[in-house]
Amino acid sequence: MCVRVISSLALPDLLFLFRHSIVYIYYHARFAMLKISLTLHKLKQLKQLVMKRILLLLISVFLSIAVQGQNNFICRSGFSYDISQSANWGNGLPVVTQVIPYSSAELAGLKYADIIESIDAVPTAGLTEDELRQLINPIDKYEIVLAVRSTGNSSRELRIRKECKLSNTITEDQLAIAFNMYSLETTVERKFVCPFKITVTSDPVDFATFRTYDFSSLDQNNIALENTINESIEKELMEKGMVQNTEKPDVLIQTYYYFDRNTNYKGPNPLIVDKEPLFRYDKAYNRMVQVPFLNYQTAESEAEYLLQFGFRIIDRRDIPGRILWECEANELLVNSYRLEDYARIHIPLMCMQYPYVKYTRNVPYAISKKSYNYTGIQYDIDRLELIVEVDRNSPAYAAGIRAGDIVERIGRHRMDRTSEDFTAAYRRFILNTMDFRDSKTRFTDANGFPHCMHWDTFKYTQIASALQKSNAQAPFSYLYFFTPYVNPSGNNACVFLIRRGKEKIEVTIRPTIRTDATIDIK
Repeated sequence: MCVRVISSLALPDLLFLFRHSIVYIYYHARFAMLKISLTLHKLKQLKQLVMKRILLLLISVFLSIAVQGQNNFICRSGFSYDISQSANWGNGLPVVTQVIPYSSAELAGLKYADIIESIDAVPTAGLTEDELRQLINPIDKYEIVLAVRSTGNSSRELRIRKECKLSNTITEDQLAIAFNMYSLETTVERKFVCPFKITVTSDPVDFATFRTYDFSSLDQNNIALENTINESIEKELMEKGMVQNTEKPDVLIQTYYYFDRNTNYKGPNPLIVDKEPLFRYDKAYNRMVQVPFLNYQTAESEAEYLLQFGFRIIDRRDIPGRILWECEANELLVNSYRLEDYARIHIPLMCMQYPYVKYTRNVPYAISKKSYNYTGIQYDIDRLELIVEVDRNSPAYAAGIRAGDIVERIGRHRMDRTSEDFTAAYRRFILNTMDFRDSKTRFTDANGFPHCMHWDTFKYTQIASALQKSNAQAPFSYLYFFTPYVNPSGNNACVFLIRRGKEKIEVTIRPTIRTDATIDIK
């Protein structure tokens, strides 16, 4: 089990960082987990370690999202970027590397790998990072216009509105991360590495000029497999704005693959009997799936099977036959595995490196997955029962909740607690419900803690009962009220007891389940 608790200083410290940091600390203001190898028979040692250690506040800082405190507000533009060093894609220009879900940037249509050519009609070529940050987040403006270019498309203009909030607020998005041990099934951050090798032409050719594609002729002996592979590639290229042209394509797609027993197999390493299972992200089903692969650093002689899969993008327009881009995977396997499944899962991951290549070998990915109840309430980080702001057009706003309201209870849980109280209660809950975890679901999270586990499906009733106890002090479990292990009834209506002046009002909010999954190359 992976243990995450809130330190007694977490909320005040987070407010200080929000107020005084030059750079905006976006929703990854994290409450880090204790690095503890947990087995059920070590409960006593775990309790001692939990009581002795103070959690470290892990902060993921997006340096490219420049935010300044303006009249006690913090603002964000909703995306991050790199200054490209690629001769084939946006050389010397900012290239988008992440778009924040539900942000104005996402709603405007900004995409991963878009080249930002100008900001408010100012060309980005030759600008310093400080100049870029000032243009992206100007002090005197709350809206910017980006001219961007992507594969298959000519330049287009996007109008992006800065999103600002009071510096003392904490959002439900942030709280969902802080309390994700209530629901690792829906809210978690993980990392993995794929053993890809990416090769790019040495010619300084602009990939943006190649807009149409076609596939090389099919191997008639593997029609079903090749159709599956080509369909997966086609879907990714279409999402990038490219169009198939069977008569005169700019590029040709050529695939190759191999799977067989390893003739040099010598058996598993006797010094490492219990290897941790590996997981990869399945885009089609939006989940991590276990795969029978060995770590890419493992000796080849330990693999019973070998798998190779790759595809090339070949020039057909300028210098026919020139390989513009190629991605090849070489996997070590402990069991047999279908090439169709490998292609379906890994082609989307491979295509993330086209046209903008960040790594040429062993590509690291980070997946952030969140599903939580969104009401639109923003809380005071110093005093969590105080509502600082309510998003317009949100479920809470529709229910009549307003800024300045005091939340006395959420469900049966009181809110008049200190951050220390919530910290201690959260820690107790995690420790007291260890037996309700399913050890078969063990995985390592993005912070490198290898004993995270989902709830045991046969113990949902006990989990919900433990959450409802008054000493659990778990008002923010409402963020996961739609799950059967938090709320077995299936009714996702949340009841808030609100105090407004001398009046007390019981308000029923029907939240929206806000879901997002972002995968980034780190």
